Amino acid sequence: MRLARISTAKGIFTGEYDDGVVYTEGDGEAYTIGEDAELMAPCDPDAIFCTGRNFGAKIEQMGEGDLPDRPDWFIKPPHALHPPNQPIEYPEWMSSFTYAGELAAVIGERCHDLTVDEVDDALLGYTILNDLDAYDQDRRTARKTFDGSAPLGPWIETDVDLDGMAMETVISGEQRQSAATDEMIFHPEEIVAFLSERYTFRPGDVISFGSPANPGLLEPGDTVEITYEGVGTLRNEIVEP
Repeated sequence: MRLARISTAKGIFTGEYDDGVVYTEGDGEAYTIGEDAELMAPCDPDAIFCTGRNFGAKIEQMGEGDLPDRPDWFIKPPHALHPPNQPIEYPEWMSSFTYAGELAAVIGERCHDLTVDEVDDALLGYTILNDLDAYDQDRRTARKTFDGSAPLGPWIETDVDLDGMAMETVISGEQRQSAATDEMIFHPEEIVAFLSERYTFRPGDVISFGSPANPGLLEPGDTVEITYEGVGTLRNEIVEP
């Protein structure tokens, strides 16, 4: 099942997405995307936990040192959230703007200190994150936590097979990233359990699992399409400010 969050003339609702229509839980109506509703980011997180250095090929490509022996992470704040399908303005204060296509889990219930076997029951499902990066800035906080730096969506898929899930990132029709989840150093359930030792997750919180090799530069006019098999495609266009 695909769970979507939409903006309508009547307000914000969540519901089941099916072939361009969202059947809402709130008022029991059907809304057509692009006509009487627009997709929002599919959840409203208190925090977005992002895993770095989780694909060996990317670590080698970027010269990031040895493979990690435990997950490496950072946190984007709620104001980093950006909806699917909506334009992303190229920030005027940076000169090097990059994409990174990542699989992400959405927490379904308040939880803490999970075992790996308990993770699935604590998740609502999976979605897609574009870990936008102001690459010319110093340190992760300046680079990765600005307004709109976490496009998320297009929905939450509740029925996902993580084994060997293929992904690709396509920029204006050109494939830039291609990988599979079995190339991850740490499996998604391992990462969620590891972070849950340190944080109490709240419903709607997001945990992403790192980018494959070939994150790259964006320019105004580019269209970014990140696809994870069985989940969906997150699309956004980069525009002039």
